[in-house]
Amino acid sequence: MAEITPTDLELDPKYDDYDFPTKAPIPQTGHAGYLTALQQAQVHQLRLMLEAEGYTQRLDTLTLLRFLRARKFDVNLSKHMFVECEKWRKETNLDDTVPTWEYPEKEDIFKYYPQYYHKTDKDGRPVYIEQLGGIDLTAMYKITTAERMITNLAVEYERLSDPRLPACSRKSGYLLETCCTIMDLKGVGLTKAPQVFGYVKQVSGLSQNYYPERLGRLYLINAPWGFSTVWNVIKAWLDPVTVQKIHVLGGSYQKQLLEQVPAENLPKPFGGTCECAGGCALSDMGPWREKEWTRPAKWEKKEAKADATITNTPGEIKEGAAAAEGAAPAAEAADVRAPAPAAA
Repeated sequence: MAEITPTDLELDPKYDDYDFPTKAPIPQTGHAGYLTALQQAQVHQLRLMLEAEGYTQRLDTLTLLRFLRARKFDVNLSKHMFVECEKWRKETNLDDTVPTWEYPEKEDIFKYYPQYYHKTDKDGRPVYIEQLGGIDLTAMYKITTAERMITNLAVEYERLSDPRLPACSRKSGYLLETCCTIMDLKGVGLTKAPQVFGYVKQVSGLSQNYYPERLGRLYLINAPWGFSTVWNVIKAWLDPVTVQKIHVLGGSYQKQLLEQVPAENLPKPFGGTCECAGGCALSDMGPWREKEWTRPAKWEKKEAKADATITNTPGEIKEGAAAAEGAAPAAEAADVRAPAPAAA
């Protein structure tokens, strides 16, 4: 295999305003800091094609690179994927939903389906945990709706992109774009499997279609008897790069899992030593909660700017006094983050 030569990432000042490292930790072609001249040109080509169709959001280099990698640097296929994603975002009103999203039924849903980010693995990536054995969609839909569950998943993907991954990148000193995922299959028997895997297939589609290149490692733990046979069939259909990221483990998973996740970062029920006050599942602990590494997300800055320049008066909404008098509005005034839901 030819040696991969480091290269400076060509940034576009119109779209690239990163305040975190932008070089991948491992030399991999197609990743930031290791692009060929052709791949860098394909980034420019994709951006120009999207601009020509009127797109102005999410055209930064790292985002375009993720879509290009997801389609093996086929620019036309990458463009189609990006356009379909933007259509979905518009249909779901996602950009307006993220800053204001609340999920008060979260704790009740967690009784059936805990899903949360919790600290980092040894590579500095966010650890994302799902426990699938308690899923009971009939009971869960009495608490919430399928639509709200999917919306919450999308919101948490947005919050993974910003502020979680940028905070992890700052702390690690290199670019981090993926997660270490633990999916616990304990309790997923034959009777429950169709319901569980039907839901997982639905949410996996959202991940693959709209949030590409976010999987770093996936550990399937407590895999039931017979699952390995099924897995051997499934992995024959998958990209070899994806297969290398997935590890199917039975009940004796702790040793291999602890090789990737420090014991102090892994919740005690999975063989670690972490016991967060109030429970790890609801703590949302990680660098994104540490003042030294976190910064306001772009969607938070947008919301803060809107709050600073608009005031309500009886009978009308008008611009704030500073803007009315021609003074510069107080943009990005507050460095305050409302607690993000732990689920994803």
